[in-house]
Amino acid sequence: MQYNFNEIEAKWQKYWAENQTFKAENNTDKEKFYVLDMFPYPSGAGLHVGHPLGYIASDIYARYKRHKGFNVLHPQGYDSFGLPAEQYAIQTGQHPAITTAQNIKTYRRQLDQIGFSFDWSREVRTSDPKYYKWTQWIFIQLFNSWYNKDADKAEDIETLISEFSSNGNIQVNAVCDEDTPEFTASDWNAFSSKEQQKILLKYRLTYLADTEVNWCPALGTVLANDEIVNGVSERGGHPVIRKKMTQWSMRITAYAQRLLDGLDTIDWPQPLKDSQTNWIGRSQGAEVEFRIQNSELGIPVFTTRPDTIFGASFMTLAPEHELVGQITTPEQKAEVEAYVAATAKRSERDRMADVKTISGAFTGAYAEHPFTKQPIPIWIGDYVLAGYGTGAVMSVPCGDQRDYDFAKHFDISIPNIFEGVDISEEAFADKEKTIIANSDFLNGLPYKKAVKTAIYELEKLGQGKGKVNYRLRDAVFSRQRYWGEPFPVYYVDGMPQMIASEHLPIELPEVEKYLPTETGEPPLGNATVWAWDTQKDAVVSNENIGLSGAEGQEDNGVYPLELNTMPGWAGSSQYFNRYMDPHNDDAIFSKEAIDYWQDVDLYIGGSEHATGHLLYARFWQKFMFDRGYVSKEEFAKKLINQGMITGTSALVYRNEENGQLISKGLIGNLNVTPLHVDVSLVNSSNELDIEELKKWQPDFADAAFVLEEGNYIVGREVEKMSKRWYNVVNPDDIVTEYGADSLRLYEMFLGPLEQSKPWNTAGITGVHSFLKKLWKLYISQSGADGSLSGAEVEPSPENLKTLHKTIKKVEEDIENFSFNTSVSTFMICVNELTAQKCKSRAILEPLAILVSPYAPHIAEELWEKLGHENTSISKVAFPVFDERHLAESSKEYPISFNGKMKFTMPLSLDLSKEEIETAVMAHEKTQQQLQGRTPKKVIVVPGKIVNIVG
Repeated sequence: MQYNFNEIEAKWQKYWAENQTFKAENNTDKEKFYVLDMFPYPSGAGLHVGHPLGYIASDIYARYKRHKGFNVLHPQGYDSFGLPAEQYAIQTGQHPAITTAQNIKTYRRQLDQIGFSFDWSREVRTSDPKYYKWTQWIFIQLFNSWYNKDADKAEDIETLISEFSSNGNIQVNAVCDEDTPEFTASDWNAFSSKEQQKILLKYRLTYLADTEVNWCPALGTVLANDEIVNGVSERGGHPVIRKKMTQWSMRITAYAQRLLDGLDTIDWPQPLKDSQTNWIGRSQGAEVEFRIQNSELGIPVFTTRPDTIFGASFMTLAPEHELVGQITTPEQKAEVEAYVAATAKRSERDRMADVKTISGAFTGAYAEHPFTKQPIPIWIGDYVLAGYGTGAVMSVPCGDQRDYDFAKHFDISIPNIFEGVDISEEAFADKEKTIIANSDFLNGLPYKKAVKTAIYELEKLGQGKGKVNYRLRDAVFSRQRYWGEPFPVYYVDGMPQMIASEHLPIELPEVEKYLPTETGEPPLGNATVWAWDTQKDAVVSNENIGLSGAEGQEDNGVYPLELNTMPGWAGSSQYFNRYMDPHNDDAIFSKEAIDYWQDVDLYIGGSEHATGHLLYARFWQKFMFDRGYVSKEEFAKKLINQGMITGTSALVYRNEENGQLISKGLIGNLNVTPLHVDVSLVNSSNELDIEELKKWQPDFADAAFVLEEGNYIVGREVEKMSKRWYNVVNPDDIVTEYGADSLRLYEMFLGPLEQSKPWNTAGITGVHSFLKKLWKLYISQSGADGSLSGAEVEPSPENLKTLHKTIKKVEEDIENFSFNTSVSTFMICVNELTAQKCKSRAILEPLAILVSPYAPHIAEELWEKLGHENTSISKVAFPVFDERHLAESSKEYPISFNGKMKFTMPLSLDLSKEEIETAVMAHEKTQQQLQGRTPKKVIVVPGKIVNIVG
C-alpha cells in the first residue's frame, strides 16, 4: 500500500474541521495551557515557507500538551487593519475590506493545508466591528482613568474629579503634563466645564496634545518609530519628516518603571528584555534650570552628570524645541530656520544612529550658568532629541564625546574639570575614576559624592532637583488613515467626548476615496455620514452638525466625529485576552473565562516586535490589571522568538558602462550593479533561463547577455526571504510535491528554533524519505484490508529499548523546544525498528503518538489503521517512559590474554565473578588460546573486562 500523502492529509484536515477536534472548552476540570502565535497580517502575497516556522513549533507544543491531558487553547486570527490594504485601495479604488477578506481566504487555505491544530471557532479579525468594539471600549476606559503615583496604579477619573472638587490638586500626586497649573477646590468649582475638561486632559491616560510626530507625506499619515527604517517608511520606503500635530497619545510613560520591573517576572529572551530596557531608558540624575539672559524664560535640562556642571561651556537644544523660535536673534534667524527645516527631514532613529555627522546652528542667545553666572551660548543640534528628557542638554565637552566633537567642530571652549586627566584628544567619560577639579565646592570629590553635593546645592539655589528620567515617550495613537479602528469620540466646542459604551461599535463610514481631503483632513473627512447625534445616539450625516464652537449656529445636539483612526498596534494589544471569550457581546470577556485562562503560557513570534507590539501590549495589560479587568499583570509567561528562514537569492550583474548583463564568472574588475531575479528562473546549476527572464520582466527583453561557456551563471546570496528579493518559496508547492508533514518536519529539522537558517528545497527529500520508511514499517504488517489490528506480537527487549529511549529523548526535546533533534531521533528509531523487523502493536502505537505532534496527518492515518476508527490520535495520552527498558541486561565482555583482546563474549550482568570466570574458561575460543595450559590467574572486573594471564 503506497504512502499517498495528498489523500491522507486532505482526509484528516476535513475530519478535524468537521469534528472541531481542537476546540478548547472554557468550562472543564482539566488544567489549562494557552499556546499563542503572533497573529499574521494577511498580505496579498500569502505565506512563504518562512512564515510557518513559529506556527509549526507552537503547534507541536500544543499537540504535545493535549497528549499530556491539558485543555489547550491554541487560537488564530488576523491583524487585518493596516497600510498595505489601504495603499492598494488608493491605487485601485477597491474597498480595503474586500482585499482583506480575499487575503484572509488565501491565508486560511494555506494554514489549513499545513495541518495546524488551531481552534478556529475563536478566530478574531481586528477589522471586524464585533472585535474593534472592544478596542474602542478599552480606549474609553483609558480616557476615563488617571495614574495615582501614591497608589502606583491607574484609577477611575471620577476619584480625581472628587479630589479636585474637595481639595483642588495641591495634594494630588499624579502622572500629568508638566505644565499642569495648581488650583484650589474653589478654583476648580469656579472653572467652566470646558476649562475643567482641559485640566482633566492633562491627567487622562489617553489625551490630546500637540506632539512632534513622524509625518510621511507620501502615505499621508503619522508613523511610529518602529515603522521607520533608515529614515524612510517601512512600507514603501517613503521619506519621513518631523512635524507638530494635534494627536491622541497614550500615557505609557506612567508605567515606565513597572514595565522595567515586570521584565524580571517573565520568561522572555534576554536580548528582547534588553531591547525593552534600553527603549524605556531609565536614568537617574538631576533636572537643572538654566535661565536665559535678558529674559524671564528658563530652560530645564535633565542630566545624569550634575557633578560636571562646572564643565558646561554651551547648551544644545533640539531643533524642534519650543523655545528655539523665541530666543533666536534676528541675526541668526535665517541660519536657524534653514537648519530646523533640514532636520525635520531626518527621523529620530537616524539622528540617534548617526554619530559621525556634526551639524548645528547658533541661536545668538545665551543662558546663565546657575553657579558661576557666566554666559553660556545656546546652540541647536540634531543630536539632541525633543522627545528625550527636556529636549535640551547642558553640553560638557570634556565629559561627553558628542559634546566634545561638537565643540571642536564649532570652536567652542572645552574647560577641563577632571583632576589628572588629559582631554586634548577626546572626552573623559569614566565616571568611576572621576575626581572633580576646577569646580568650586565640588573640587576633590569623587563621582557619587559630587553628584549628591551638586543636587543639594542646586536645590538650595532653587534651580534644580534630583530626578529619575526615562527615554520612553508617550505613544502617539492617531493615524491619518482610513483603514483602522475609528475613535469613539465626538467633539463639543472643540473638546473630546466619549460615546457611551452601549452604543459601540462606531463603524467605519463609507468614503468615495481613501486619500486625505483637499483641505488636508484625514480620509474620514471624505465621509458624508460622519457626525454624532447625541439625541438619537447614532451616526448621522455631516450636514446635520449644529453648533460646534462657531457663533450663530444652532446647537441641535449633532457634533463632528474624530477624523483620525487608531494605529496598527491598537488591535494587537489585547487580542490574546479576547481569544478567551471571543463571542461575548456583553463584555470583552467574562470573569469566568479570564479567571480560567488567566494568561498566555507560551507565546511565539518575531523579535522585531520587541519595542512595538510587545511593549504596548504589556502596557495595556498592566492598565487592565489596575482597573480589575484581568487577573495577571503580565500577559505572557514565556515567549520564544523564532529565527528567520532565509532565502537564497539569484543575482544578475549589469555593467554600468554599457548596460550589458555579465555572467558571474566574467565580472572581473568591471563596475557592475547586482539585480535580483526570480529564483524560479534558475536551475540547480545556477544557470539562468534567459528567455523566461525576458517574459518575466519585459525590462530585460532587449538586454545584451555576456555568457560563459554558453550559459548565464547567476550569483547567489542568502538574504531574508521576501517578495522584494524574488526569493520566496511558496508552501503550496512544497505541500503538493512532498506533503504538509514533510514541510513540518523539514522546517523543524533545519536547526534550532531560535536561530536563522537558510532554506534549501532539495533538503526536504530526506525527511520525505523518512516518512515513507515510517509508513512502510507499519504497512508491511497490514492485512489485505490495510488494517494493522493483527499486529499482536510481543515486543522484544530490543524493540522496547528503542521505543523508550525515543520516548525519553522526544519528551526532553519538546520540553526544551529542541525540535530539530527530535526529527533525528525519529529517523534513528525507525531505522532500528525496521532492522529489528518490529511487528508489535505495543511498539507501533506509542511510536505513532510520539510522531503525531510533528507529522499529525500520517500519525492519524496509522492510528486508524491500528484499529482506532473513532478516536483522533490527538486526544490519546502521551507514552510514559520506563527506564527499566534502557537498563542493560548483558555485557559484551572483551576477553584478553596477557592484556591483548582476542574475542568478545556476551554475558549476563547478574553473574558473579566466579560465574563469569567459569563461563569464559568453558568457551571454545578460550580453550583454543590456552591449548591445554593452565593459566596463572584469571582477572575478572564485573561489567568491564576479563584478562587471562599466563
